[in-house]
Amino acid sequence: MNKNKIVSASLLVIGDEILSGRTVDQNINFLAKNLAQIGICLREVRVVGDFEDEIILAVNELRKKFDYVFTSGGIGPTHDDITSLSIAKAFDQELILNDVAHKILIQHYGENNVNEARLKMAYLPRNASLLDNPISSAPGFRIENVFVMAGIPKIFQAMFEASKKELK
Repeated sequence: MNKNKIVSASLLVIGDEILSGRTVDQNINFLAKNLAQIGICLREVRVVGDFEDEIILAVNELRKKFDYVFTSGGIGPTHDDITSLSIAKAFDQELILNDVAHKILIQHYGENNVNEARLKMAYLPRNASLLDNPISSAPGFRIENVFVMAGIPKIFQAMFEASKKELK
């Protein structure tokens, strides 16, 4: 990257609960402040519901426009957590059971407690690299310039800390 170029980022907030007003977003302010501290300018924030086509469209637009894209929300164990699958489709990659993520979940929950819902959190795009989650263990991930993180503020913040070492 050119030393004089402003490094830019965007945040894609994913979740019907944000759009309905049931949940108040706390990640925008956190990300804006923390990126500014390391010289990265948060230039755009988008909020989309739990719709695969909208997530894919937004990710593909944002990743071409900005140096970094952060997402929050939709990587948990519930039926409406479709972010990982949507990101895989945006990058035209297969969603696979990541062996390392699977082992992390087994270590955290115990083998008998990794049910189908929890196992869903170990399915990631084929070329994803993991972002550490010291809070609840289920990892976020990075694929190219896109950092995919949980929506729960405490976990989002921990995942951001893990991603900072990959930012330039």
